[in-house]
Amino acid sequence: MVVKRLEFSALCAALLFSMCSLGMAQTGVDLDGHAVNPLANDVDKVVVLVFIRTDCPVSSRYAPVIQQISQQNAGRARFWLVDPDKSESAQAIRDYLAAYGYRLPALRDPEHALVKLSHVQIAPEVAVFSRDRQLIYDGRIDDLYIGPGRPRPAATTHELEDAIRAAVEGKTVARSEVRGVGCYISDVE
Repeated sequence: MVVKRLEFSALCAALLFSMCSLGMAQTGVDLDGHAVNPLANDVDKVVVLVFIRTDCPVSSRYAPVIQQISQQNAGRARFWLVDPDKSESAQAIRDYLAAYGYRLPALRDPEHALVKLSHVQIAPEVAVFSRDRQLIYDGRIDDLYIGPGRPRPAATTHELEDAIRAAVEGKTVARSEVRGVGCYISDVE
């Protein structure tokens, strides 16, 4: 029995290694149920993963900002919305996207593969990947929120825009990680 457990553990480890080497550990699920690796295409563009939760008021408040930044950078960056809630249905996400006027592709991340890859902890937070798919920034969009339910009149720093600019120019960002304010992504290991 112990030998079978060891064989099974070795098989699981080999399978996990294979999945990672094939890029499967970098996949989310589109709203039609298909596995998608958001880092696989558009190799000439920076990739931005925007982690949202449909039940998070801070995520909702950032919808216009995300859309504006994505439109301004359409030729240089590919944006994906990512919902990490394991229990959220594709239809609920579609309804949320429609309610907030989103026109960006959305993924579910029930296994938190993209959460782990991106090092995010809060919704909304973003992960910016360079053209060579290196994570160069993870964290808040800007500093609009001082704390939960405590926004400033206007943001004074713009970390997402700075990270996109740095990635496009092949530079490093001043701060590669700045935690956001919002709703925790639960079950993150």
